Amino acid sequence: MKTNILITAAGRRVSLIKSFSKELNKKYPEARVYAADMNPNMAAACQVVDGFFETHPANHPNFIQQLLELCETNDIGMVVPTIDTELEVLALNRDKFLEKGINLIISSVDFVKTCDDKAQAYDFFKERGFLVPKIMDRSALSFPLFVKPQQGSNGIDAKHIITLGDLSENIMKGDGLLFMEYLDHNTHDEYTVDLYYSDKGELKCAVPRKRIEVRDGEVSKGLTVKSHLVNDIIDKLGAIKGARGCITAQFFMNKKSGKVYGIEINPRFGGGYPLSYNAGANYPKWLIEEYFEGKDHTYYDTWENNLLMLRYDNEVMKHNYRGE
Repeated sequence: MKTNILITAAGRRVSLIKSFSKELNKKYPEARVYAADMNPNMAAACQVVDGFFETHPANHPNFIQQLLELCETNDIGMVVPTIDTELEVLALNRDKFLEKGINLIISSVDFVKTCDDKAQAYDFFKERGFLVPKIMDRSALSFPLFVKPQQGSNGIDAKHIITLGDLSENIMKGDGLLFMEYLDHNTHDEYTVDLYYSDKGELKCAVPRKRIEVRDGEVSKGLTVKSHLVNDIIDKLGAIKGARGCITAQFFMNKKSGKVYGIEINPRFGGGYPLSYNAGANYPKWLIEEYFEGKDHTYYDTWENNLLMLRYDNEVMKHNYRGE
């Protein structure tokens, strides 16, 4: 059985890589964790693995073939993608990996497309019984409001518009933008929830992380919180057709009323997952046990409550570097 693991688009995901290495080593001491990136020499996570590979961007015509060949050559039995731009093409080609005994941890094409389109994601939340911010027609705007691309991630091009004077002509005429109700951080707490779904789309864990501080679209200070949000998720998201592995969902909760608004859902590990891992939600271990050993996990809810994460910059040194 092939038990090596490949993390794609590794970039700065040092903590995620280390968690997979730690858990894999416990089960299979001889197995290796590899990383792939378009520029691995400049990717911090590629310096802390057993080996790394340079790969094409996801829109390259040979991306899938290159990835398959890397997996076969290096006895890789699991591939874990981490970036939105790769998800759809990988989902479309998942069967090609399965045919070669490679577990590609990716949700179904339909679910990936739903997550990628913010308007479709809102419909998904509404159908499941969550509130969502109101989407406004450009001819009937009310302020303050929030503008963000219908497709995209990491808060790129998302803007808080306070008054009409803040609304530029470029924004008003911009393509692919959603104008929506603004949920004030003074009256709402923001949560990212790390969800684990089995290969059958069954929810096995949900860990809400309160986003205390965010930098470049990724949480820098966060807190695990057990609240009614967990019960809401169990009731409304207990099973999702096509969901697989780690899914991150973003919610706003009104501080007074407790009303919950669904904001975004992404079919991949989130940048703040290390907080959930250290709280006891061991998704790397569960993936290894489920896909390498066929284990069916029971629902897990004994993760540590009120665990605070304070992230900071660290360094990875590469000796005798001679340039690209």
